[in-house]
Amino acid sequence: MPLYTKILLGLVAGAGAGIAANVLGLAWLQQIFTALEPLGTLFIRLITMIVVPLVVASVLVGTASLGDLRRLGRIGGKAVAYYLGTTAAAVSLGIVLANIVKPGSRIDPATRDRLSAQFSGEAASRVEALQQAPSLGEVLTGLIPRNPVQAAADFDMLPLIVFSVIFGAALGAVAADRRAPVVAFFDGVNQASMVVIEWVMKLAPYAVFALIAAVVSRFGLDLLRSLLVYALVVAAGLVLHALGTLAVLVRVLGGRSPVEFYRTIAPVGLVAFSTSSSNATLPLTMKTAEEQLGVSKEVSAFALPLGATINMDGTSLYQAVATVFIAQVYGIPLDIGAQLTIVLTATLASIGTAGVPAAGLVMLIVVLNSVGLGPHAAAGIALILGVDRILDMMRTVVNVTGDLVCAVFLMRTEKAAIAAGSGLPDPDSGR
Repeated sequence: MPLYTKILLGLVAGAGAGIAANVLGLAWLQQIFTALEPLGTLFIRLITMIVVPLVVASVLVGTASLGDLRRLGRIGGKAVAYYLGTTAAAVSLGIVLANIVKPGSRIDPATRDRLSAQFSGEAASRVEALQQAPSLGEVLTGLIPRNPVQAAADFDMLPLIVFSVIFGAALGAVAADRRAPVVAFFDGVNQASMVVIEWVMKLAPYAVFALIAAVVSRFGLDLLRSLLVYALVVAAGLVLHALGTLAVLVRVLGGRSPVEFYRTIAPVGLVAFSTSSSNATLPLTMKTAEEQLGVSKEVSAFALPLGATINMDGTSLYQAVATVFIAQVYGIPLDIGAQLTIVLTATLASIGTAGVPAAGLVMLIVVLNSVGLGPHAAAGIALILGVDRILDMMRTVVNVTGDLVCAVFLMRTEKAAIAAGSGLPDPDSGR
């Protein structure tokens, strides 16, 4: 049985068991699922454990293999342009849907106050994260780590990627006989990391069951009904972006069949849904890109770690819907200028908060403040926290899907560039 089928069965079984425990009020079954949840946490820790060695080794080897720094700049420029463009498209889609459906107008004041009170303590503590959000100057200086080992220990991925790119580029300028042993060492680290991923993924179906069952069994159905329209708008936007915008980009920019593409990356999406983490999914994302989608190590090693750090299509769409929703709940109109501000702020914040823990929350607070909703930030976040977990799982799927679309796009353009430089025919010219 294919791995993605096993994972899907684990996901469906976990959701069904969790719903049964919640609807029937089976406290003993909920306790069992809570006791099993560490199995899911163990899986996430195991796959996260391999992220740092995999990213450092793959980025360093990939950059050193590029040789020409102009090629590195070309790939990096296209990747950043793609990520910013798709993020802006996702934010715009979220705003349009929220304006059409108006989910905030369907929450009566009594329900609003009850939900806000229920999650006010957690929201207040999370809003404090804004005080820790770095300024633009701190973000820029923070791209260069004073200590790469410390950046790795803190799981601060963007500075670690920058260091790996610089070191890999310098290694590419070293004489071949001196460069070869270092590249061979890190290539061995990369290969060993892939083997570890294969081992860890054998746990995936059971871990997915444990994670989903625990989450769903605790997920209050009454709360879901209260925020159902809001949750459906976010979910609809995520589905439209993934199966609409990104599917078109797969065909137009990547030259791939969207149906075949989505079938190939199904295990990545299922793991992303279960873990709610692009970084935790990164090892499988890179393995799938290289082994199933035919993306070269050079492109995969640069585009995918960068995308897992700064590409937040799904998260940005969620920020847009959440901001408009909170404004509607409190009867605060948002004119065209305010909505354009949401597009700009959410797009830039996707990069500006890349290295911050709970980046999605900080992004939302930044966006709320940009349109004058700062005084309602704590209450607004408390309002939507109840359904945030399930939406977080969905938007992570969209984030990693966007990363893989970028990888196939870059691979196609790089093959065309190499063919043009060598005088050979474009490999996609007859397609």
